Amino acid sequence: MKNEEREQQDERLKEAMSHIKHKIMVLSGKGGVGKSTVAVNLAYGLAMNDKQVGIVDVDIHGPNVPKMLGIDDRTFTGSENRIDPVEVLPNLKVASIALAGYGRDDALIWRGPLKIGVIKQFLADVNWGDLDYLVIDSPPGTGDEPLTVGQVIPDIDGAVIVTTPQEVSVLDSRKTINFAKKLNVPVLGVIENMSGFICPHCGEEVDIFSKGGGEKAASEMDVSYLGNIPLDPNMVVSGDGGRAYIQASPEAPAAKRYMEIIEELSKKMEG
Repeated sequence: MKNEEREQQDERLKEAMSHIKHKIMVLSGKGGVGKSTVAVNLAYGLAMNDKQVGIVDVDIHGPNVPKMLGIDDRTFTGSENRIDPVEVLPNLKVASIALAGYGRDDALIWRGPLKIGVIKQFLADVNWGDLDYLVIDSPPGTGDEPLTVGQVIPDIDGAVIVTTPQEVSVLDSRKTINFAKKLNVPVLGVIENMSGFICPHCGEEVDIFSKGGGEKAASEMDVSYLGNIPLDPNMVVSGDGGRAYIQASPEAPAAKRYMEIIEELSKKMEG
């Protein structure tokens, strides 16, 4: 891309982001902690609260958001220079490389510059319109994708860090907190996912993976602790079936924890 084209894209990006009140990155230090599940349910929960919401899946190599929202059989529409996001609800829109027409088994073997270009295109050239929230689901770690998002989005509200209670996950989440701080991206808080297990027979919460690692890390790193979400087998069923968990099981304990976290996040950003 020529310098002039790059400058024009940067201007379009700033213009598009100026119509979005709040931008949230969802990060994790390692894979397998349920980060995309958290991002999807945070975005869906905000939409359930009558907010205008967009979700950008910037995990180029493993884009799972469309599958979790039941839109993985759809593709982008739009003109040559503008992209229409795919609607899940009238007030919930999605952009992901999985919606660009690649086969479901295609491996995108891309280096950094290609990934950075696609991410900037999702932010600059997608017709987001006026949104209350944009949730950005990043791949695990501190590589090109979250680095690009943290650097190019003006006035980003901050990052939500997802971890599980185990020490190996907490160790990596501490690195992710410091990553955000070095980028001057505020850390909105830590969520401890898979914290306990909801027994499908009795409905009680049982500790199977230990508990409290995320809360301890948040305290030691001087950032907010947003809460914990227990593991519910229905969470896997709903994600595989293309439905947000809080939509499929709104009365479940874990769904209620999600809504409490969403309320806390909204308070942080809206006043």
